[in-house]
Amino acid sequence: MAVETSAMEELSSQPVRRCRYSLVIFDWDGTLMDSAARIVACMQAAARELQWPVPSDAAVRDIIGLGLPEAVATLFPGVTLRGQDRLREVYGHQFRVADRIPTPFFPDVVEGIERLRRDPACRLAVATGKSRRGLDRVFGHESCGNWFVASRTADLTRSKPHPQMLEELLIECGVTTEEAVMIGDTEYDLEMARAIGMDRVAVTYGVHERERLLRSEPRFVAEEFLSVVEWLLA
Repeated sequence: MAVETSAMEELSSQPVRRCRYSLVIFDWDGTLMDSAARIVACMQAAARELQWPVPSDAAVRDIIGLGLPEAVATLFPGVTLRGQDRLREVYGHQFRVADRIPTPFFPDVVEGIERLRRDPACRLAVATGKSRRGLDRVFGHESCGNWFVASRTADLTRSKPHPQMLEELLIECGVTTEEAVMIGDTEYDLEMARAIGMDRVAVTYGVHERERLLRSEPRFVAEEFLSVVEWLLA
């Protein structure tokens, strides 16, 4: 996805504004990409294919942000390890088929990311419950992998809300906790950051409701993506 030429020219003519942080870490699903409906549909389709009880929309939305093994264990408690493996396999197939039609970014994400990238001292990263294969696939679809200097996925480290993926990103990027911020739409994102004393920003247009996010004491709460960008560049 590309910013139109006129928008790019307008951005390039504006003075550079400095970001509050050296490293801005984004969640993916529900924060940058409007993918919740697809995740819900694919999980429910996988359950139907296996002839398992089909979880509600709300139940599936609640696990968005977790790693897939943790999500499956939450949605289908008591299922054997073999059953969990089968569900993950079927869900992965459903998602790959659905993903042939690109999932959209939330409004103003592309423009907002471009604004942040104009500050040479600000670097961007991703901490997501997606798999590495899934994140790389969307990077390829959207030609957006170059937006980020680093990324962590739940299949190669510990799932949220454990802070290991944030700790690894800090080490890789050579910044302190105080120099970084985590931005996400679920309590898993925010609690991951709070566990290591990292600043956190909640967005309310994703999965978890505002009241639930507030329990994690975010520094800022945004109802749209450009509000996040404005706050970061204030």
